[in-house]
Amino acid sequence: MIAGQDGSKPIYVQIADWLENEIIADTFKSDEKVYSQYQLAEMFNINPATAAKGLNILVDQGILYKKRGLGMFVASGAKEKILSKRKSETLRSLVEELVLEAARLGISESDLITMIQASIREKGSEDK
Repeated sequence: MIAGQDGSKPIYVQIADWLENEIIADTFKSDEKVYSQYQLAEMFNINPATAAKGLNILVDQGILYKKRGLGMFVASGAKEKILSKRKSETLRSLVEELVLEAARLGISESDLITMIQASIREKGSEDK
């Protein structure tokens, strides 16, 4: 398992997540070269093909780009793209969990919306 990652995720997804974390932490900035599949394989004691699959996920998402013969590089705006993706995924997951729990507790949609609105108002008054 990659340090700090979810052991239930495939290793190549953990590699992609780890690289995203490195980009967010500014270890790699736009247009900087990232680790090769062979460096990642050695770092995490995994198959180079698995590491390549993790890199390719990020290429497909526009986070990394390939320079033929030179390796993989961080795309312009990659950090913002990752942050935006994570915010939407996290919020969607939390909302889905909230809706399921409300259904289990027998809370109606209108009551749940009222509760959310009250929470937003409370948070807004705390910020002032």
